[in-house]
Amino acid sequence: MPAENWDGEVEAFVEIDPTGRFGRYNDLLGYGAVKKVYRGFDQEEGIEVAWNQVKLRNFSNDPVLINRLHSEVELLRNLSNKYIIVCYSVWKDDEHGNINFITEVKIGDLGLAAIVGRSHAAHSILGTPEYMAPELYEEDYTEMVDIYSFGMCLLEMVTMEIPYSECDNVAKIYKKVTLGIKPQALSNVRDPEVKAFIEKCIAQPRARPSATDLLKDPFFSELNNDEESTSLST
Repeated sequence: MPAENWDGEVEAFVEIDPTGRFGRYNDLLGYGAVKKVYRGFDQEEGIEVAWNQVKLRNFSNDPVLINRLHSEVELLRNLSNKYIIVCYSVWKDDEHGNINFITEVKIGDLGLAAIVGRSHAAHSILGTPEYMAPELYEEDYTEMVDIYSFGMCLLEMVTMEIPYSECDNVAKIYKKVTLGIKPQALSNVRDPEVKAFIEKCIAQPRARPSATDLLKDPFFSELNNDEESTSLST
């Protein structure tokens, strides 16, 4: 049975998986380079799940890429580790041109963007532009792009705003990022230390600290000291 909302009303599913176990609501939890994640419900266990939906047109109808995608999701379903998202089910919906898979409601993703990045669709998809380092557009980058993305995620958590939300299309985001124009949300960060830390993460590639260097940053040292003080006081 569909779950009840906070008002005690039964929410209707907009889609049900072939087995009848999982139902999808119309609530979009998030999206990435190639997939959307909707709120779902496991009628067998009585718990909410993440209904991941990938449009196969993102893969230019290339059967090799589609098979690789399906294989990657199947691999995830067969893995069991506390550090890896649990995948409960996966199936291909030929009628709507989708691959659907059900996972926990945890933060995570697959290597789908990397697969698409090798296809002709890369130039139209690119990824999630709000969090992409400028060098990604030049296709000449290192792991430092992850530091940039981390900084943008931190900016969103601090301000509760999606970076570059002042832009109404991807082209405008691209222009600002490549010109080195910081998102307006950065000006809303009141704490100077937090702002300085974010600015380090989204600086030019050579100026960005490594993940190891970030962990040694005073920003984290103060957090660790606060945690230690709290544990001692309790």
